[in-house]
Amino acid sequence: MEPSAKQDKSKSKGGVSVIQKPHHPPVTAAKPNPPPKSNSAPFKRRRFGRKFSQTPARKDQKDRTASLFPPQKQKPGVNISKGKNQSSKVEEKPRLILKSGIDTGWIGTDESGKGDYFGPLVIGGVHVDSKTKDLLLNMRVRDSKKISDSVIKELDYQIRSVCIYSVVVIGPEKYNLLYQKMKNLNTLLAWGHARVIENILLRVDCQKAIADQFGSEDYIKNALMEMGKKIELTQTPGAEADVGVAAASIVARAEFVRRMEKLSEECGFPLPKGASEQVDLVARKLVEQMGKDALNRFVKLHFKNTIRATVQTPIQ
Repeated sequence: MEPSAKQDKSKSKGGVSVIQKPHHPPVTAAKPNPPPKSNSAPFKRRRFGRKFSQTPARKDQKDRTASLFPPQKQKPGVNISKGKNQSSKVEEKPRLILKSGIDTGWIGTDESGKGDYFGPLVIGGVHVDSKTKDLLLNMRVRDSKKISDSVIKELDYQIRSVCIYSVVVIGPEKYNLLYQKMKNLNTLLAWGHARVIENILLRVDCQKAIADQFGSEDYIKNALMEMGKKIELTQTPGAEADVGVAAASIVARAEFVRRMEKLSEECGFPLPKGASEQVDLVARKLVEQMGKDALNRFVKLHFKNTIRATVQTPIQ
């Protein structure tokens, strides 16, 4: 089962999409049941002309009334107050991610699409603690490179259901613009990793993050902002052995696969992954049908595939 648009909260700004788990809407509590009617009145009434006045009831009547109508227990976390019309008004705070100093867990980050000519660059981050770690291990979460696309989508849905996560998607057009300014893929990657870490830290108290090392450790450290600079950041090759990084790789890969499917529908034929000769043939077909300028919407232009797809000599 694939997560629907209602299950994810997505923000898009300038070609960069940020997807993360939404807060659950507040739960509306049921109105308390009215007390049962009774023939015995707690007050005596005396009539004077057209008006009524009340006199206090005897002590024995008060005791009997209290036994007939015991006070209702209020549900924890729900504030029930009554307005002028005496109708029950339920006020409940929305569900928040509470900070904990006992088990803060850690954040794992990984990317997808870095070596693919077609499609976006996707960076995913997943927060893991002792409880969610056991759940992820039971799901057999592992490096996304060892999982088929169909299984990736199912695991992605399960991970998003139990973990706090964030996904940053840099579409081809925005990717090409940023790469033209930065002139360095590692700088762009570091920005994406730092962004998902910062997004998760806004929702949970955490003191540690683990990322797959793709260059100098200073890339991500320099890209982190105020909250990110306070945590312990570990960068190591083969970090997918960590269940948090493996979960992040699955979330990122699943989003990359979905974006590739949308791009394939847009151009009218399947777009292959990677950067092989088969990719060159499809890129040439794209140029022939939609023009050279259309490449900017589908590919990462700094790849050498662009030169091979736009030269006049046919590809053998």
